[in-house]
Amino acid sequence: MKWNVLRVLRVGLITVIGFLLLAAVGVWLALRASLPRIDGEMNLAGLSAPVAIERDSLGVPVIRGVTREDVARATGYAHGQDRWFQMDLLRRTSAGELAELLGPALLDTDRRIRLHQFRKRAALALAALDPVARGVLEAYAAGVNAAIADSRMRPFEYLLLRSKPAPWHAEDTFLVVYAMWIDLQGLEDRSEQQNGLLAATLPDSLSRLLIKGDPQWDAPLDGSVLPPTPFPDAAEVDLRKQNPALFSTKTAMITGRDPKGMVGSNNWALAGRHTASGRAMVANDMHLTLRVPSIWYRARLIVGSGQVDISGVTLPGVPGVVAGSNGHVAWGFTNSYGDFQDLVVLMPAGDSDSYLTAQGPRRIETDIEVLHVAGGADEQLPVRRTIWGPVVAKGADGGELAMSWTAHEPEAADMALLGLESAQNIDEAAAVIGGAGMPGQNVMVADADGRIGWVLSGRLPRRHGFDPSRPAAWNEKDTGWDGLVAKADSPRLLDPPDGRAWSANAREVGGEMLAMIGDGGYASAARARQIRDRLAKLQQATTADFLAIQLDDRAEYLAHWQPVLLHALTQAGATEAEGLVAGWSGHAAVDDAGYRLLREFEDSATDRAYEMLTVLPRKRWPDFRWHTPERFTEVALRMIQEQPANLLDPRFADWDAWLTDVAMQVVKKLPDECTNLARCTWGRVNTTRIQHPLSKALPFLARWLDMTSEPLPGDWAMPRVQAPSFGASERFAVSPGLEQQGYLHMPGGQSGHPLSPFYRAGYEAWAHGETTPFLPGAPEHVLKLMPAEK
Repeated sequence: MKWNVLRVLRVGLITVIGFLLLAAVGVWLALRASLPRIDGEMNLAGLSAPVAIERDSLGVPVIRGVTREDVARATGYAHGQDRWFQMDLLRRTSAGELAELLGPALLDTDRRIRLHQFRKRAALALAALDPVARGVLEAYAAGVNAAIADSRMRPFEYLLLRSKPAPWHAEDTFLVVYAMWIDLQGLEDRSEQQNGLLAATLPDSLSRLLIKGDPQWDAPLDGSVLPPTPFPDAAEVDLRKQNPALFSTKTAMITGRDPKGMVGSNNWALAGRHTASGRAMVANDMHLTLRVPSIWYRARLIVGSGQVDISGVTLPGVPGVVAGSNGHVAWGFTNSYGDFQDLVVLMPAGDSDSYLTAQGPRRIETDIEVLHVAGGADEQLPVRRTIWGPVVAKGADGGELAMSWTAHEPEAADMALLGLESAQNIDEAAAVIGGAGMPGQNVMVADADGRIGWVLSGRLPRRHGFDPSRPAAWNEKDTGWDGLVAKADSPRLLDPPDGRAWSANAREVGGEMLAMIGDGGYASAARARQIRDRLAKLQQATTADFLAIQLDDRAEYLAHWQPVLLHALTQAGATEAEGLVAGWSGHAAVDDAGYRLLREFEDSATDRAYEMLTVLPRKRWPDFRWHTPERFTEVALRMIQEQPANLLDPRFADWDAWLTDVAMQVVKKLPDECTNLARCTWGRVNTTRIQHPLSKALPFLARWLDMTSEPLPGDWAMPRVQAPSFGASERFAVSPGLEQQGYLHMPGGQSGHPLSPFYRAGYEAWAHGETTPFLPGAPEHVLKLMPAEK
């Protein structure tokens, strides 16, 4: 009897194991079946002639075709093969349709985004395109859909989600562009909302200090100097008279988070007279949230016998190269942080659905948007619209705020970027990209004649009669926006006198151009200064010199904080911490405990200084999500250096006592494993966390889907911007006409399929700062797309 029971158990166990093995084999086979075909021949309807997709050892394609539409169709095919799920998420993001695929957890995100009705705007933008550009987008869409139709199995993400891909439409390209707008500029102008609360509570001198920062650190391209922002005197602001109970000593540690919200991108250019080759050279590293797959997709597009030959990074969902070189002109981008949004205070006109305009009362119009939810019931979302834009928030007095945003304007989105493919010099490039219909970017351009320049892309509003730094009523005559600045009048600076140009998200220019661009929350100028100073030393620059700047992790700005922390630690008698800070390497190095202490101190002191100065608005609006602007660190440092008694937390006798408290709070709040401070290195908190969207929801998949985690050098205040999930989304340097000497790498591979050999290809080179060629290598896989028979 006992033997029979054991036999039954054994048979049952073998059966269970067999079923598990069969299930595992089934999953593996399904995954294998969803791999794209990258060799041989396939028919593709709509082609006028055969097109070749030649992939190298990293999976980077060279796409050769006779016409621009043929190349666009094949580019769509390649994007659809390698990045369909990414493209789908991008278009769903701006359309506010994520919950339809991913479920109720994304409903709140959809609600916020759907207020802007970008799907309707995308359809209008497509309808306004000229026939040539529209033909390119339609050919691209057909190629994307053909790739999905030709797949033996739907992409693996849809198998896990038990869903099917929806067709790609030509207007979806604009949705992808709008997704970048959201990523780069936000949805509700929270900085302006915060500025409005500050202005409603604080004296003007203090609110302006908090909003405008300290311009003495600026490193603008045109050398312009802004007047200093003075500290308010004791007659205006005296924190010593406030209730001490209002003040906080909380210290938010960097551990486990990307510090400061992390903004950034770098680009720069040197004229030919400063390079070893005699050719102008451009470098670009766009800093964005790091994810799997990488946001960009490398490609070389060749039309005809070389009428177009362009290489660089594409954005899946868009049929052209975003940043790169066409052999005559090279270009790269950084986010402008100009002011492209304004909040309008709605003045009531009798009831909650009416508001005043310069032409008299108007009714708020209401659209009903339907949010579809996977695994849940549909939801109806009222979208309240004014002549200035949708209602998005409440103001300081509880009234409603509408939002005007250049992204809402019909003429603000176009495909002008495609015109860079044929630009022959920086004049033609500036004419194409200046004011182009895309998010506002600092565009650095260089041409084969050795010339360089800076130009601002994106449309700018013509403002009149109000302070754009805070919400304002627009119901008076000559107040508000009066259309958009003409593209030809967009700011630019070509052929800078010293042959050097740079941008790093800080203020680029002054005077009339600054007034036109505005200030949407510029980054600290620490990176810009460091790049500017290194460029000034280069006379015979090579791509190796440019890579060295991109990998520069010297913390020159943080060095100004070192004596402050050392003094505080000496006062506290914290000898172990003092020794580590005194012995700091000067770099944001992975094995440096001194840098981590210094960085934690700077972050904490900056936050606490901001909290001190904003104690009254925080008390009045405790539920508002306050944030410390990145560039306030420079104001905090100046406060510490000048030590104004009227701006000090009243619980402390003097600034030394406050600084000692900040320093010891940092030391005390380090994690348990830091009982030995020397082990508490920067690398322990600056370890990469580059995830696939699905592994965030299903952590057991992380082993197969995410990039390998490893500690990396770098931080926010230096050219090598690096945080766990934020950093250089690509790095390249190139001289137009010498593309074979350039380099380009990304934090992940070309393919979005985990079984593809190209899924992680290139990641190690990016992580360790090694170069990979700018141009694709010799073809190892060739897929020939043939015109389908009619």
